[in-house]
Amino acid sequence: MKIAIDGRGALLYRGTGIGTYTWRLLSALCKSDNVRILLPGEELKGFTFADDSILDYNHNSHEIWENEFLPRTLAAENIDIFHVPQNGLGLPLKKQCTQTVTIHDMIPYVFPETVGKGYLKEFLGKMPKVMAESDGIITVSQTSKKDIMDIFDYPQDKIVVIAEAAEPIYKPMAKNMAKKYLLENYNITEDYFIYVGGYGMRKNVKTLILAYYLLRKDEDIKWQLVLPGKRSSDFDRLDVLVEALGLKDHVVFPGFIPVKDMPYFYGGAEIMVYPSIYEGFGLPPLEAMAMGIPVISSNRSSLPEVLGDAPVYFDAFDTVKLAELMLELYEDEGKRKALSLKSLERAKLFSWQKTVKETKQFWEHTFYDI
Repeated sequence: MKIAIDGRGALLYRGTGIGTYTWRLLSALCKSDNVRILLPGEELKGFTFADDSILDYNHNSHEIWENEFLPRTLAAENIDIFHVPQNGLGLPLKKQCTQTVTIHDMIPYVFPETVGKGYLKEFLGKMPKVMAESDGIITVSQTSKKDIMDIFDYPQDKIVVIAEAAEPIYKPMAKNMAKKYLLENYNITEDYFIYVGGYGMRKNVKTLILAYYLLRKDEDIKWQLVLPGKRSSDFDRLDVLVEALGLKDHVVFPGFIPVKDMPYFYGGAEIMVYPSIYEGFGLPPLEAMAMGIPVISSNRSSLPEVLGDAPVYFDAFDTVKLAELMLELYEDEGKRKALSLKSLERAKLFSWQKTVKETKQFWEHTFYDI
């Protein structure tokens, strides 16, 4: 059985949940003789400026990859299973072999208003074809599986839940070492709460900033709030809010952080706060937990399923309750230590070795059940 995997996400989306998933999957499989990893750039091999046919494609889309490269490569290399890790987006124009996909979430259907117009159009336009032509689906939580089944009439027995995990770089770190690194490289000088993730509406960062404002307004809070992440139009709106609330000296936006530096940001934090409204899985709080960081999480979607009893939970839009929980943990070092131990124990239930093992079993069963 020869398997080909669309490896573009590992490079193009590194630092996101889908990018991390693809990277870890391919890192484990790259030495397997029966696995062919298809990488960005390969679709242009064989084309030259003397070949006018290259002009027939829209080079701002994935046309060459899906219409030309995949059909030719899958057939020429006698691939038995082709797997697309990034929500199934990237299947060939015409089905060549057994096809499987990983669908991380159905956010464009569940919360369309939180998705960029380009991605929304692509997802909604292509997902019916993905469902029709996929011989099996991996998803990352029971929450996502339920969403898939609610939206599409897809056989339940062909959807398998295989959890993600924190990468091996996320492990307990001496806080003084993390803080020394952050001071020298990012000029972060104070103790802090941390949030890691995007700034879109679905991530609900506004609620966190408002809760933090309540703390600083009513209590003598010394900790900063640190929010690493790529800046965007959503970030701009939050930046305006921070300035309007008079928090410029207390809320730190360090921008996009290389993956290699993320353990220092988690490791230096006192508490991770994750206010998201909806997640297919929710890697950032699990990464924090793998480092022994106490977590305050919203109680929405897959988060309780993944994080278990390790965090303290709040309703995603209850700003006052979130502020109360942040204050409670700020003042209670003993409770922070207890939650830290819970975090470490819960994170041990997840591993990429387990994810890869279950993925291989899924491919084997899918192929021989066809």
